[in-house]
Amino acid sequence: MAADKYEIVIGLEIHAQLKTASKIFCNCSTKFGSPPNTQVCPVCMGMPGVLPVLNREVVNMALKIARAISCEISIHSEFARKNYFYPDLPKGYQITQYRLPLAEHGQLIVTGKEREYVIGITRIHIEEDAGKNFHGEGGGYSLIDFNRCGIPLVEIVTEPDIRSTAQAAETMRALRDLLVWLDVCDGNMEEGSLRCDANISIRPFGILSFGTRTEIKNLNSFRNLQRALEFEAIRHKQIIEAGGLIIQETRLFDPASNATFSMRSKEEAHDYRYFPEPDLPPLILDKGWVEEIDAFMLELPSARRHRFVDSYGLSSYDASILTSSIFIADYFEKVVGAGVSAKSSANWVMGDVTALLKERNLDFSACPLHPENLAEMISLIENKTISGKIAKELLPEMFLSNKSVRDLVNEKGLSVISDTASIQRMVEEIISANSKQVEQYRAGKTGVLGFFVGQIMKKTGGKAEPKIVSDLVKTKLEKS
Repeated sequence: MAADKYEIVIGLEIHAQLKTASKIFCNCSTKFGSPPNTQVCPVCMGMPGVLPVLNREVVNMALKIARAISCEISIHSEFARKNYFYPDLPKGYQITQYRLPLAEHGQLIVTGKEREYVIGITRIHIEEDAGKNFHGEGGGYSLIDFNRCGIPLVEIVTEPDIRSTAQAAETMRALRDLLVWLDVCDGNMEEGSLRCDANISIRPFGILSFGTRTEIKNLNSFRNLQRALEFEAIRHKQIIEAGGLIIQETRLFDPASNATFSMRSKEEAHDYRYFPEPDLPPLILDKGWVEEIDAFMLELPSARRHRFVDSYGLSSYDASILTSSIFIADYFEKVVGAGVSAKSSANWVMGDVTALLKERNLDFSACPLHPENLAEMISLIENKTISGKIAKELLPEMFLSNKSVRDLVNEKGLSVISDTASIQRMVEEIISANSKQVEQYRAGKTGVLGFFVGQIMKKTGGKAEPKIVSDLVKTKLEKS
């Protein structure tokens, strides 16, 4: 709808599971994949007479997120009960924050494909998760796993600043990368560690008031987020142009049909009958706690991205890939720190090393190739001891054995042949044996030069220095 008369207005509500070992109000484990209903206790099941106790590390991680996106921290925040009935909510209410959240008024820096932009953050609050329903085939029965009850979440609510479905996906990705960078969320959308609810409306360009919005719940991939919003934007437009009215409602997205469908009418705050949580006191932050968070904050992705461009001369695109994970960024800087070219290091890290990790389903945090070994390999290419082709052949073995590239080169006799005299003899042999191609070159078909170079590279098993080969072939052909 970019070239249309309507403008899309989108806001996101992102729910991120925090990487704590125990739940938000009890000692139950947060480990994923355990048998159903094995990680529960009277507290997270809401049994009569039990009292919740706030997990300090939940607040610590939430403060890191708030500081990373420049939020104003509330020294005094409060918990509330959000009341609604659903089978996976055993207490009949969710403990969350409402009137006085932990943090407000932040900014998320997003690097898009075309430019960098800022998305406003309305609020950040902490809350507990509900359980999970499993519905039998044909709808004959439903089962409930309460393991997720009490899992600690932060909800991050953006301002309605997003103006395209692609921007929405970019914003979600930027936030995920930041959470993983801070080591407060694993970002695993398939396991439910990160979910998104998206609010969307449309309005004619030039109109400042918002249209009626609909909310799409539980989007768990960047692709599904964008597809759901694209469908919903078109649906809004079709209804409006047919003279109808948009109904404010909550909808779900079906990836199989690539469509959204109505779930329920949109609730307002009063529908949940929020009231202060009587079993938890207000959360009062010590000023020193916030200062401690500030003192130990990492260099954030946006700052590191700009530094990579300024200090290493990388393109914005390369810098954004290298800073998509703190592990990639750290690995890259260790390679460069060993004294090799930043551009070559970036190419190898983003290319062959990343490909080998994907083949083995590994992350850079578990990369078996030491950055110093990769740097040594790049150094050998730069000083022409080995060729890039040989390096590509050696890299998988370096992954498996983590042997020094020098040891592998010596074991296999793979040093580049740069002896001009020996290459000259091969040049003369190849040219003498291919008179037809010689005549083609002399007739002006200079592209045939590559044929001769290829023959010599084949003869040497790729060990000849390509530039020396090319120069000697060209000189011989022009003198003959």
